[in-house]
Amino acid sequence: MASKSEVFSSRWGMLLVMLGMAVGTGNIWRFPRIAASNGGGSFLVAWVVFLLLWSVPLLILEFSMGKGTRKGAIGSFIKTIGPGFAWMGAWVAFVATAIMFYYSVVMGWTIRFFVATLTGDVPGATPGAFWEGFAGSPGAVVTHVVAMSLGIFVVSKGVKGIETAARILIPSLIILLVVLAIRAVTLPGAGAGLAFLFTPNLADLADVNIWLEALTQNAWDTGAGWGLVLTYAIYMRQNEDTALNAFVIGFGNNAMSLLAGIMVLATVFSIMPNAASEIVGAGNEGLTFIWVPQLFALMPGGRFFMALFFMALVFAAWTSLVAMIELASRILMDLGLPRGRAIGMVGAAGLLFGIPSALNMDVFANQDWVWGVGLMLSGFFFAFAVLKFGVTKWRETFINTGHSDIHIGAWWDWAIRLIVVEAVVLMVWWLLQARGETFAETWTLFSAFNVGTVLIQWAIVLVLLLALNRWLSTRTSLESDTAEA
Repeated sequence: MASKSEVFSSRWGMLLVMLGMAVGTGNIWRFPRIAASNGGGSFLVAWVVFLLLWSVPLLILEFSMGKGTRKGAIGSFIKTIGPGFAWMGAWVAFVATAIMFYYSVVMGWTIRFFVATLTGDVPGATPGAFWEGFAGSPGAVVTHVVAMSLGIFVVSKGVKGIETAARILIPSLIILLVVLAIRAVTLPGAGAGLAFLFTPNLADLADVNIWLEALTQNAWDTGAGWGLVLTYAIYMRQNEDTALNAFVIGFGNNAMSLLAGIMVLATVFSIMPNAASEIVGAGNEGLTFIWVPQLFALMPGGRFFMALFFMALVFAAWTSLVAMIELASRILMDLGLPRGRAIGMVGAAGLLFGIPSALNMDVFANQDWVWGVGLMLSGFFFAFAVLKFGVTKWRETFINTGHSDIHIGAWWDWAIRLIVVEAVVLMVWWLLQARGETFAETWTLFSAFNVGTVLIQWAIVLVLLLALNRWLSTRTSLESDTAEA
């Protein structure tokens, strides 16, 4: 159980930490691209719907689970649905940790481009030349190490350190995004980008793909179903509400995405309207590290605003990476390790296992694909845990407590049931998109994008976790009993 010293000092501090966890590079580099590729305003409609049908219900679930059990993902599953399901919590923890291994690489990229903006190396004369020379190079390993070290430094200071970092980084990030959005909307022709982003075409809402992309974006950019909220909820004060906080984090996160969308699309439609489809179709890395520098280069004062953009990316990545390191460390602490040793082991693993993704973009793409889809299964497991415990019983036991600011009604029960369906639909949809025309194309183990690489790696991990279930359960339960004695 968390000690009294490991508690957020205030609701404001806790909300900033949670928002830092939720807001990451997916808000800034993926949301504008996906929104632009799926009808703009039409996508926003579906995106808001799934904020309420995926993100907020799962955020409420994780808030209540972490606060109610005061354990990490493994211990939470044991305490709520029994020792036979420790492997499910372990899966949630493993997927978030596997993402941590390459997310530090992403943060390293943002650091390098921020520095390169200050030195004038970016944008350069040839679009993409700097990115192509840096991605997969030893320099990317160096920045990965820097990023991981920064994350470890914050977590090593404990809950107080995490809260202090969030109090500095998140308000700074908000200010940066607001400044960039204001600059973008004041550019000549920016109105076309705003009109595209905020004007829905109702006919487009008949396109199933728009809804599936909107659901995916909610799954990937709010942190719901990752186990990160659960981990931070361990450190909530006893009289803290769960439901209202979940709504604040969900809507706050999506507000940051909207600011990023305004910033990128208003700039694109103003400066390169004829290349809009090419820019938004360039992929996350292409949009961020190739086209964004070119856009800012054509803008008055562009170098200054480009530095702000990459600084915002650094801050967003940093706070999310901190959450992933804390999640993995919490698991080891629940297994009996002291905080310092747990963080040291997680840090060493992160530094080592991030190197392949730093050196090889194919490895990076493979891991991003495998464990990005793995988050859908994590969301499924969370919803399954509530169903097994009893949805209404869960709501009465963990959510609508005496400290609740708002009462959550039966709609949440049905939303949790719906999440089970949504998670299955998402997993099937993504895997169907990755099927190849031949057996070899479909089942290559380390392909960047196919069915086999997902199912084989998932099977290996799940078999190992099932084999370790008794040990995980016994060890976590033993430590829980010792801590509470």
